[in-house]
Amino acid sequence: MIYKATVNDKRVISVDLQSDGTVLLDGNVSSPDIFEVKEGIYSIINERKSFNSEVIKFDKEERIFHIRVNNNVYKVQLRDRFDDLLHELGMDAAKSKKVSELKAPMPGLVVEVCISEGQEVKKGDKLVVLEAMKMENILKAPADAVVKKISITKGQTVEKNEALILFV
Repeated sequence: MIYKATVNDKRVISVDLQSDGTVLLDGNVSSPDIFEVKEGIYSIINERKSFNSEVIKFDKEERIFHIRVNNNVYKVQLRDRFDDLLHELGMDAAKSKKVSELKAPMPGLVVEVCISEGQEVKKGDKLVVLEAMKMENILKAPADAVVKKISITKGQTVEKNEALILFV
């Protein structure tokens, strides 16, 4: 499989993983010896040079790794030919995950608004508490976003599918 590895949003390297374990980096043959010390921590020997590496963070959906190699941290994003094709068609994963608004899943009463306009929110953050049928429902951020506009206030009654929050 051939990947494009973008390192620190700058350098792009072609990575071709061969079935025999050989790796072609920008067309140059490399045969690293990789030993997993423990989960996420590796010892690598390549061309008589030793490297200690650790996967600090991994975003599976975006295929972004944050890797520490000999105490230097690198951000590496992997893309394959299918990612490039989706990009050309305007169907990037990042674009498809972007949310524009949060709608009320049911009619109810706004008990609490937990965020403010301009605030950055992370996926899963508590945004609104909505009371419906005598039960409190916590509405959470569906993705990382920035709050553009809050269309509701505490004590307001809302209808199903009414826009509560707009995101940038």
